[in-house]
Amino acid sequence: MPEHPGGAVMRKALTAVVVLAAGGAASAFLVNRGDTSQASNQPAQALPVNTTKVTQQTLKDTETQDGQLGFGTTSSAVSRIAGTVTAVPDSGQELRRGNTVYSIDNKPTILLYGALPAYRKLSIGAEGNDVLQLEQNLKAMGYTGFTVDDEYTSATAEAVEEWQDDLGLDETGVVELGTVLFAPGHIRVDSVQGQEGTPLGPNQPVLSYTGTTRAVTVRLDAADQRLATPNTAVTVALPDGKTVPGRIEKVSTVIIPAESPDKDPETKVEVIVAIANQKAVAAWSSAATDVTFTASERKNVLTVPVAALVALREGGFGVEVTDGTTSHYVPVKTGLFASGQVEISGSGIKAGTTVGIPK
Repeated sequence: MPEHPGGAVMRKALTAVVVLAAGGAASAFLVNRGDTSQASNQPAQALPVNTTKVTQQTLKDTETQDGQLGFGTTSSAVSRIAGTVTAVPDSGQELRRGNTVYSIDNKPTILLYGALPAYRKLSIGAEGNDVLQLEQNLKAMGYTGFTVDDEYTSATAEAVEEWQDDLGLDETGVVELGTVLFAPGHIRVDSVQGQEGTPLGPNQPVLSYTGTTRAVTVRLDAADQRLATPNTAVTVALPDGKTVPGRIEKVSTVIIPAESPDKDPETKVEVIVAIANQKAVAAWSSAATDVTFTASERKNVLTVPVAALVALREGGFGVEVTDGTTSHYVPVKTGLFASGQVEISGSGIKAGTTVGIPK
């Protein structure tokens, strides 16, 4: 470094070091200062050969992961009674409220809409959200004469009897366990496990189903969980090269069983990405995709290339500011690291400031 007037000599050399920054490794220079009280006025050893400008921009930390276009989460329809399978739908078939999902001993299991799974027999005197779901469905299918609430009354039973009569069933006024399948909406049959004529015991799977809206499933490593923020926008790249916007709809943890006794199970973060523009993905029932996540975003911040940072011996980082005639080191506070850029702030740092890039 140059000597100060009055004979004070600072001959400490700049020593190259490596610093680790969020988003990757960044090369920097370790700057030794004789007088740390004059941090922003420390003269550089020589004018930088390579320079760049401080820019103001929106900085995004993005990461692209493999995804699978399909119909989202798969659920299983399980028989609640023992008997013989007498009717099943075809794979790919779509079912709506009031449709028969499958039949055991010629008794149908009917699709109704609701978030709470069927878990008990419903009859006069029952109370709860499952009763409310049932009554909401009865009303939607055109049955009347009861109050839609969470109480199963004699009026509810009369509406159920009318419904059973329309289905060709015994008019008991009781909804037995296994009579209905509650799902969030209309469904698509993904695969069928129980074939017609096959005997089934209770709690054996009959078929698996999904929603009818195409979605993308991504399985992230546990270390990448920061990417999986519900309701966050993502970009989906399709097999034809086009991209469509998506939004994280659901995040859950799944355990992948070990492939062999000498390996451990894996923990994955499963992300379901909803696609609003269904026409754009209608050509595929299944396809490999690339999903770009934005882990964090900083709007209208000052940035420089990560390579412009210098590490200060007393701690922290700085940049070498130059006007083409002289230069000095200015301490800066770093923020987001992304795409080879780093967010900085510091005294005198503004858009257009020229800074050096160490060799």
